[in-house]
Amino acid sequence: MSKVHAIKGKIQNYAWGGSSYIPQLLSITAEEKPYAEYWLGAHVNAPAILDSKNSPLNEFIEGDPKSILGPVIESKFGRLPFLFKVLDVNDMLSIQVHPTKAEAEKGFARENELGIPISAPHRNYKDDNHKPEIMVALSEFWLLHGFLPEAKLKETLSNMPELSHLISVFESDGYKGLYQTVMEESDDTTEKVLRPLIERVLPKYEAGDLVKSSADYWAAKAYKTFCQDGKLDKGIYSIYFFNIVKVNPGEAVFQDAGIPHAYMEGQNMELMANSDNVLRGGLTPKHVDVPELLKHVAFEETHPNIMQGELQEDGLERIYKSPAPDFELSKIELKSGNIYKSDASTAQILIVLDGEVTMFEGEKELRREKGESVFIEAGAEYQIKAASAAILYKATAP
Repeated sequence: MSKVHAIKGKIQNYAWGGSSYIPQLLSITAEEKPYAEYWLGAHVNAPAILDSKNSPLNEFIEGDPKSILGPVIESKFGRLPFLFKVLDVNDMLSIQVHPTKAEAEKGFARENELGIPISAPHRNYKDDNHKPEIMVALSEFWLLHGFLPEAKLKETLSNMPELSHLISVFESDGYKGLYQTVMEESDDTTEKVLRPLIERVLPKYEAGDLVKSSADYWAAKAYKTFCQDGKLDKGIYSIYFFNIVKVNPGEAVFQDAGIPHAYMEGQNMELMANSDNVLRGGLTPKHVDVPELLKHVAFEETHPNIMQGELQEDGLERIYKSPAPDFELSKIELKSGNIYKSDASTAQILIVLDGEVTMFEGEKELRREKGESVFIEAGAEYQIKAASAAILYKATAP
C-alpha cells in the first residue's frame, strides 16, 4: 500500500479574503465571493479529502494513528498536530493574541464548566490547545507584530497630536497601563480621541498620499473596513502601538503565545498548531473580551525577527525553524532535473505552489501540478523530480 496520497483541501470564504489568488492557484473559476484561506489538514471543521478513498483526512488518520502519524507524534499529540493553510489577505484581520497551552487548557475547562456552548459568539476557548503559528510570505506581506520598542513608541505618540496625552500614561504605567487604558476607556472617549485623528488622515488615504509603512495608512483602511456603522474601533489605537512589519516573498515570521498581531495585506503560507483559540483585541465585529485579553498579552517591546530560513545540505530545502513542537515549515525549490529525497519520520503535507513535479514512492508515481497537494504517511521514503522549475511548501512535525 502506498503511503503517498493525493488530497484536496477546503476553501474558506471569510469576508477579508481576496478574489483571485486562491482560485488561480487551484485552477478553478472564481465566483463572486471572497477566497480567504485554503486549508490542508485534519481539522474536524474542514478536513482535507483523500482523492483515492474520497474520505476525510481526520477519519483516515483515526483508522491507524500510530502508523500514519508516527509513534512519537501519536503518543505526544494523538492527532495530526498542525494545520497548513494558504492565505490571501485583502482586508485586515482582527488584532489577536493566542494563549499558552497551559492557559488554553484552563480556559477551555472553565468555559465548559460554565456551560458555554462551543459555538457561542462570546466563547473565548474553542479547544484546549495553544496556537503558535509561522508564516512565509508569498507576496509582499504586511502585518502588525508586537509592541513597538519603547523609544519608537514614545516618538510615535509625540508625533500624533491626538495621542500625545498617552505619553504620561506609558511613562508611568508601561505597556500594560497604556494598552489597558485605551481598551477599557468608554466609547465616548474613544470617539473624542480617534475621530479627529481619522478626519485628519482619511483624506490623505483617499487621495493616495500615504505609504503602507505609515500607521496612518492602516488606521484609515481600518476605519473604512470596520467602522462603517459610525462607531470607532479601539483596535485603531493598536496600529500606532505595534510594529508595522513588511515581509518579502520567502521571508518568515513566527507568532508565539502572547504576541499581539494582525495580518493586514498579502498572500502567505501559514502553518499553525491545530487550534482555534483566538483572543481578539479589535478590528473585528466579533466578541472582544478585554479582561481575558489582558491576561494573555505579552506587555513588552518586540523586535520583529524576520527569518530567511536555513538552506539544507541538499541545496533544495529551506527550513524555517521555530520553537513550536507541533510543526515545522519548509520551502523546496527545484530546477529541471533536480531530485528531492525524503524519509518521512512523521506525517507530512506538501503543496505545489508553482510548476509540475512527479513523486516516486516505491513502485508508485504521482504527478502533481500547481495548486495540488499530497499527504504523506510516516515511514514513507519518497523522491520528487521536477519537469521544470517548481516550488513546493512542506509541513511536518519535528
